[in-house]
Amino acid sequence: MTEVHSDDSSDALITLGTINGVYGVQGWVKVYSFTSPIENILKYKSWQLSQKNQNKTVRVESGKKHGKGIIAKLEGYNDRDQAAALLKSEIRVSKSLLPELPSGEYYWTDLIGLRVTNLANIDFGIVDHLFETGANDVMVVKGESERLIPFVQGQYIKEIDLKLGTVLVDWPEDFE
Repeated sequence: MTEVHSDDSSDALITLGTINGVYGVQGWVKVYSFTSPIENILKYKSWQLSQKNQNKTVRVESGKKHGKGIIAKLEGYNDRDQAAALLKSEIRVSKSLLPELPSGEYYWTDLIGLRVTNLANIDFGIVDHLFETGANDVMVVKGESERLIPFVQGQYIKEIDLKLGTVLVDWPEDFE
C-alpha cells in the first residue's frame, strides 16, 4: 500500500508531504515525505505548496535523500530566510500525476472515507486514516467506537470496493 493523503476528486490535489525545516543558507528545505519510498516525492518537478489557505506553485531545482529525510532546492528560493517562509507548507500534486497501481494495491487517500463492515455485516464506521507500524499498516475506523484494524489483505481485509465505497473485514465486533 502507498501512503498519500488527499480528497476524493480524481483531479484533486494530493498531499505528498510537508516542508518541515530549512537546510543550510542557500535556500534548501527539509521535506517530510509521505511517499514510499520517501524519495519518490522528488519525481514531481512541480509542487503546489499550500500554507494558511494560500497556494503557490514552485519548481524543484534539485533534491536528494539526506539521512532519514529529504532535502530540496526550490527555484527562486536562494537564502535561508526565503526558505523559512515555506515552513509548514503542504506539498501537493495533481492526483492524475500519480502512477497507476497494480490490482490489489491502493493509495491511502482512496481508502479514507470508505464504509467498513465485518463478515457478520456489522457496520464499524468509516476509515478515518491509516498509519504505518513496523509489521504492517493499520486502518483506523471511526464509528460508535474507534477500531484499529491491521491492513493485512487476505487475512483481515477481505474485500475493497472503491466503486461502492466499502471495505469488508474479518474482525470481531467486540474487539476494538
